[in-house]
Amino acid sequence: MSSLSSARPAPGPTLRSDVRLIGLVGLAHSISHFSQLLLPSLFLWLKDAFHVSYTELGAVLTVFFVVSCTVQAASGFVVDRLGPRPVLFLGLGMIGLAAFGYAAAQSYWMLIAVAVIAGIGNGVFHPVDYTLFNRKVAPTRLGHAYSVHGITGSLGWAMAPAFLVPIAIASSWRVALAAAGVLALAVLLVLWLNRDALSLDVQAVRKDTGADVAAGGEFAFLRIPAVWMCFGFFFFYAMSLSVVQTFAPAAAGRLHEVPVAWIAMCLTIYMVCSAGGMVTGGFLASDPSRCERIVGLGFGLAAGIALALAFVDLGPVWVPVMFGAMGFSTGIAGPSRDLLVKRSTPANASGRVYGVVYAGLDIGQAVAPLIFGRLMDHAQYTSVIVGLALVQGVLIVSAFNVRRARREALVPQAA
Repeated sequence: MSSLSSARPAPGPTLRSDVRLIGLVGLAHSISHFSQLLLPSLFLWLKDAFHVSYTELGAVLTVFFVVSCTVQAASGFVVDRLGPRPVLFLGLGMIGLAAFGYAAAQSYWMLIAVAVIAGIGNGVFHPVDYTLFNRKVAPTRLGHAYSVHGITGSLGWAMAPAFLVPIAIASSWRVALAAAGVLALAVLLVLWLNRDALSLDVQAVRKDTGADVAAGGEFAFLRIPAVWMCFGFFFFYAMSLSVVQTFAPAAAGRLHEVPVAWIAMCLTIYMVCSAGGMVTGGFLASDPSRCERIVGLGFGLAAGIALALAFVDLGPVWVPVMFGAMGFSTGIAGPSRDLLVKRSTPANASGRVYGVVYAGLDIGQAVAPLIFGRLMDHAQYTSVIVGLALVQGVLIVSAFNVRRARREALVPQAA
């Protein structure tokens, strides 16, 4: 009787445990995105405080994303060996420390130095988050987990200026950044109090990693073509997101004579509608076999909307509406986008694969401003919007290339 009992499979995760885990990971992820806009939200104050140009302030962000990219690729190996929880706690702690460091900075070079700390903290989240999801969440709820993950990231971006700017106006930019540090540490405390939900069997993680080493080494996953296809997909995804966040609203505003106040609304509307699209996309992603088609549909609609912004004579009131429609379309693709990586990832290499693949996000965000910023400087507003549509079109091709590479890897090679 006892042998039969011991042979029974372990019960799967309950809905309650999955909801708790997804909520905690989503909360942490929102702080990651929040940290990315700590300085951009306060550029007006920092420019005067340190007597620097926008180009110099942009260089601080470049340092942040380069460090984050490097750490993101490397932290996946640490996650696979030690488990995600300690790495997550370290990342949140460093984001809090960086916020306090920004608040205390007395020179431009101190901002640069603190950006290194912030980049290290930001770089750990994707390997941690997706390892927790892929190992602990029921497969039937993974689409919803990815949906919540994307929504909380968008809310983190939206929260940064809404949180920081009023405090800076009421008090000072230093107080605003110190308050951001308190917020990050408060989230760290919440996660620590719920640390049991974030635990993984470290011995099992090490056993899996050891099996991977025996099968070809810790770097064997780098020989999987679909992994690099996913990396390319996220590179172009980050480029499209960077264009929307920085240049597309202003370019569309110039093309259609949109009032300044409405231009500022475009990004907020895009993000809110993107979050709504992710809710819908979470249900659509319940069937992983159709994730490429959903990605193609979402970004196909987004590209069509971008081309309409570039070439159709629209009234100013329609521009924010078009950005909302574009955000909803890309949001629908979000959970399926993450499933592309999940379906290309060996079970014992989640941290490493997600670390390398999502490094494409940081590289794309570093490259896009160099290309599209130059177009803006030369008043090539139509080219900015057309370029956005082209990048979104590349994403459709990239998604199906991931599927093709994955299927080819399953076909036995001829002798």
